Amino acid sequence: MSAQGWWRRSAVGLLVVLLAVAFVANLGAGAVTVPPGDVVAVLLHHAGLGDSGAVPKFDAVVWDIRLPRAVLAALVGGALAVAGAALQAVFRNPLAEPRVIGVANGAAVGAVATIVLGFEVVGIYTVPLAAFVAGLAATGVVFLVATQGNRTETVTLLLAGIAVEVTAAAGTGLLIFLADDQQLRDIVFWTLGSLAGATWTQIAAIGPPILLATIGLCVLGRDLDLLALGDREAGHLGVRVGQIRGLVVVLAALATGAAVAVAGVVGFVGLVVPHIVRLALGPEHRRLIPASALGGAALLLVADLVARTLVVPRELPLGVVTALVGGPYFLWLIRSQRTEEGGWG
Repeated sequence: MSAQGWWRRSAVGLLVVLLAVAFVANLGAGAVTVPPGDVVAVLLHHAGLGDSGAVPKFDAVVWDIRLPRAVLAALVGGALAVAGAALQAVFRNPLAEPRVIGVANGAAVGAVATIVLGFEVVGIYTVPLAAFVAGLAATGVVFLVATQGNRTETVTLLLAGIAVEVTAAAGTGLLIFLADDQQLRDIVFWTLGSLAGATWTQIAAIGPPILLATIGLCVLGRDLDLLALGDREAGHLGVRVGQIRGLVVVLAALATGAAVAVAGVVGFVGLVVPHIVRLALGPEHRRLIPASALGGAALLLVADLVARTLVVPRELPLGVVTALVGGPYFLWLIRSQRTEEGGWG
């Protein structure tokens, strides 16, 4: 095996270990500290692989309270990272992330509108459903504006996404202005992100679309590799550029919309993780996309752990934690891109 092949396998193995460690740490830390051994014992016990040596209090804390939240964090982080990896390929730009197609703020304005206007169609699921539908609708508008005939221009798609994001943000701001105090508390969840109140029902709802989007993007891995060469070159190699770009955007919006519907707007995961994974594993998307899912899941598990434990008994918004990491990284990434292009020293 070549040194490069060995490193790539080692990097994937390291991501798996990192995800496992982050998962156990997330389950163990909090107001009640559960030792890692007891966390594993509880999980094995419920999997039918052994008798739990943990006290009943630990069993309830790990299995009933923290496990749904940890699983939801892994799903949301993986979805955002996978969407980011795909969009960076479509735009041929490492600065791209899910918000550039309008889905994040679109979902937020759908959720906020439902809260402020008092709609309740399907009970407690009304707000997440509104967020999901509004996010996909925003992406549909972006795609409709950017598509002429069978062609979807990358630059037009990017500009349309920015316009929809700004418009949706303005709509959210107007609704916040109209909201009362109780509604403002609920709106904070959607504008800053949180995994509080995670349930198995939410996991069952978002799991299938996220899995579908991830598998679909993995299947399109070769086409994404060819798109990185440029539209003309990819077309000469048999890629139906417009159709593939549209399908990738739809799948990325599906994954992002599902994530935002249960976690609110959580930024920078789709920007930071794919870029770091690409540096470690190379640009091949059939490897990059599943590895990004692992990295995104691990990052959001760690971010959620920080959000829950840094200012106990209060909880930081999840989006604030990811922005504190992603913002400085974004600045560094912009700087490195400009340097490579010869704009700066």
